[in-house]
Amino acid sequence: MTERFDCHYCKESLFGKKYLLREENPYCVKCYESLYSNTCEECKKPIGCDGKDLSYKDRHWHESCFHCFQCKRSLVDKPFAAKDEHLICTECYSNEYSSKCNECKKTIMPGTRKMEYKGNSWHETCFICSRCQQPIGTKSFIPKENQHFCVPCYEKQFAMHCTQCKKAITTGGITYRDQPWHKECFVCTGCKKPLSGQRFTSRDEFAYCLNCFCNLYAKKCAGCTSPISGLGGAKYISFEERQWHSDCFNCKKCAISLVGRGFLTERDDILCPECGKDI
Repeated sequence: MTERFDCHYCKESLFGKKYLLREENPYCVKCYESLYSNTCEECKKPIGCDGKDLSYKDRHWHESCFHCFQCKRSLVDKPFAAKDEHLICTECYSNEYSSKCNECKKTIMPGTRKMEYKGNSWHETCFICSRCQQPIGTKSFIPKENQHFCVPCYEKQFAMHCTQCKKAITTGGITYRDQPWHKECFVCTGCKKPLSGQRFTSRDEFAYCLNCFCNLYAKKCAGCTSPISGLGGAKYISFEERQWHSDCFNCKKCAISLVGRGFLTERDDILCPECGKDI
């Protein structure tokens, strides 16, 4: 007796008929397609065993239904993009959704390198220095009046140059006597310490920190011999070409302050009237 060979689902004989295996079980074509065939996203019909099943992200299409949502051209073996669950060829996608180059106004195709700055986009070859016309690429640049400059060109055309080192000042900097300086170049003429943010004074157009200026040019107190700067409202007493800090203008003998009081002199000493009464 001949062994039966039937469809696993409908039990009809498969002898002399086309069939398919699934998990080692045979199915007639009709049962297999109704049970396991994928439904085409476009026409909503089953994708039969004799047709090619094209899939993308768990979605399926007949080969003839796999086309651009916009222009209807076939996407088989062609690059495409997806937008709102629709498949779109790269040309339609670019025309509809891709950004336009701010310079040449042409579409920046997907996958093409582009430059972006303040909400605008450029082809990499269109984003160039306004002075030397070379692509800026990943190099630093400086914007000015809707133009873009590579750093060397900006320095040549616009940047001020330091009075001391003659190099361009690109950030920060200070102005002294209407001349520009790098902060690190504006230093005391005497000790060479930076003066930026510090109190300083000048002599013969040269800048000095207070310590150097006092040590070099200020008169010395006749009392403590330290320099009298007279800066910042500091008070001092002057008498016969000699000067004292107000705190040092005291009686030589009793050390009482003589500021605003009468006094006597004996040789180079100053005395209060009481200590000098025997002179």
